[in-house]
Amino acid sequence: MNALLAVEDLHVSFPGKGWRAPRTEVLRGVSLDIAPGETLGLVGESGSGKTTIGRAVLGLVPVASGTITFGGRRIDGLTGRRRRELARDLQVIFQDPYTSLNPSRTIGDTLAEPLLGLGARNARERVSRLLDRVHLPADAARRLPREFSGGQRQRVAIARALAIDPKLIVCDEPVSALDLTTQRTVLDLLLEIQQQSGVSYLFVSHDLAVVRFMAHRVAVIHRGEIVETGSAAEVTGEPRHPYTRGLLLAAPVADVAAQRARREAFESYMKRPS
Repeated sequence: MNALLAVEDLHVSFPGKGWRAPRTEVLRGVSLDIAPGETLGLVGESGSGKTTIGRAVLGLVPVASGTITFGGRRIDGLTGRRRRELARDLQVIFQDPYTSLNPSRTIGDTLAEPLLGLGARNARERVSRLLDRVHLPADAARRLPREFSGGQRQRVAIARALAIDPKLIVCDEPVSALDLTTQRTVLDLLLEIQQQSGVSYLFVSHDLAVVRFMAHRVAVIHRGEIVETGSAAEVTGEPRHPYTRGLLLAAPVADVAAQRARREAFESYMKRPS
């Protein structure tokens, strides 16, 4: 099956601090792909470059070299009208449900914004269907974000991403700000939506347990490079790279002493020179 999204040999660098400081290379030769209807989990510690990959796909950071192809068309470097047109097929769900919604706009207004071309009546009907799709009541359209819990706000953010039926959604740590019970309900919702619509996800997370639950395949990023890829079962069950094994060691366990020892082992690995 042809890839919906293909990233080839991607390099991204940011300016250093100070006008004479050298640029910092954030991504070094990253390649990955996502098939239609597939979830690729992208996992790594903070600062590993995983969020930068998502932002590069969305056109939010400039690409130094390499290519990003979506639906067979190159999209790196798109600007203006062509980038706005791409938003019909490529959407994002951000990490923080408390800041990703405009606090002064009703939920209905927020969801209707990308639907203005449908006319007022059709837009209202579409908003009602979107709320139902994410299991929120119809009267939510008349309310403000502050009237909802974190999990409910993230459902609104999901509805907004679905408004114009995208083919791919970049999910940037979409449950990390939520408690464990709410995390599970939001993840179940994302899986339900994928089963119904066939949408693809680039699922960015630091949490291997979440990625194992969500993803068909997993790519592990460390210091700007992909160090391991494979099926979710392979990468989380029999990891090949020491960094992936370290991520598993750092994953939460019930025993506090064991957790501390595992975390210290992982931190020791992270301090090794690159």
